[in-house]
Amino acid sequence: MEMSAKGKRVVVGLSGGVDSSVAAYLLVEQGYEVIGLFMKNWHDESVTISAECPWLEDSHDAMLVAEKLGIPFQTVDLSEAYKERIVDYMFDEYAKGRTPNPDVLCNREIKFDVFLKIAQSLGADFVATGHYCQKETEQTPEGSLIHKLLSGADPNKDQSYFLCQLNQEQLSQTLFPIGHLQKSEVRKIAQEQELITAEKKDSQGLCFIGKVRLPDFLQQQLKPKTGAIIEIAAAQIQAYPDYDFGSQSFEDLEMLSQAQKYLPTDGKEVGEHQGAHFFTIGQRKGLAVGGTPEPLFVIGTDVDKNIIYVGQGSTHPGLYRPALKVSSGEMHWVRTDLKQASAEPLEVMARIRYRQPLQKALLYSTDRATYWVFESPQSAITSGQFAAAYLNNELVCSGVIA
Repeated sequence: MEMSAKGKRVVVGLSGGVDSSVAAYLLVEQGYEVIGLFMKNWHDESVTISAECPWLEDSHDAMLVAEKLGIPFQTVDLSEAYKERIVDYMFDEYAKGRTPNPDVLCNREIKFDVFLKIAQSLGADFVATGHYCQKETEQTPEGSLIHKLLSGADPNKDQSYFLCQLNQEQLSQTLFPIGHLQKSEVRKIAQEQELITAEKKDSQGLCFIGKVRLPDFLQQQLKPKTGAIIEIAAAQIQAYPDYDFGSQSFEDLEMLSQAQKYLPTDGKEVGEHQGAHFFTIGQRKGLAVGGTPEPLFVIGTDVDKNIIYVGQGSTHPGLYRPALKVSSGEMHWVRTDLKQASAEPLEVMARIRYRQPLQKALLYSTDRATYWVFESPQSAITSGQFAAAYLNNELVCSGVIA
């Protein structure tokens, strides 16, 4: 469904990067009334983010882009909401031994909730961002609208995964002006329009916090605590039972989705760490243990006993699991009309982390949980992360891994 831009007001989240800058430019060209807003999401002086002050630099660049495009611009301070909804939640999850995804949460809780409400207070019909994803809207025979969240046209930059928790109401009020473009095309447009952000590197930091490494950030809030690193030999791992990809009983589903459990007596101590909550499944860096024939990977963490379990090599069976579980309260349907009502499994393509190649999977829904069973066992399924499911190039649902 095409809509006219005439008379429509759009608030663009200008981050000071090239993607949002070009998004704003394209909207101006299409005839929208555009307002640029920069979100300031962090200023807790008790936590050193960086020797630099990236948000000042970014807000300045965003202001210069707005000036160049001739659109109104202002900065909004969302740091209180960001601390409550993102940072506090992150620390709480890490303390429990889970690994949250701050970027997914930032989109759900900040950009498309708090920010969206601010945009509405400014009389906006839509908000727009520089995400590499696309939206299509269809009308049902009954006359209602269905909004589809589609992958970005550039497979190397597709960011639909980060938007996997959006709902129909949020999508109805959102535009993704650059989702149909390749990154190289976005850079070219910025260069042609002489935007100050044209050559700016992509942000690598936490969502809106800036140039900070997550381990550094965590260590300023979660106290170090020395514990044992225990290596588990591959031969010690109890293999998951063979499974029929197309048909599972509830007992099979529960068994296939459970993470391996280890005891200190299952292996040998090979080193020490500074806190089990700093590590995540599949992690290789930061263990500081050498002398093994193959690199060590984290295959399990126990935050209660403060133990990390590791195994040698990327093919270690402790890294792999055939299925995952999402409790019913943590399952989210972008396409509510596709929510399963029957016992029949839904065949999808799924990923358990950003940029992972899509994997064939079946979703089995019960009253208590949805089980995601993969055609091939998956490496480093991580509690607290998001799994996202696609039909063709449309993201239809997601969930927090139990």
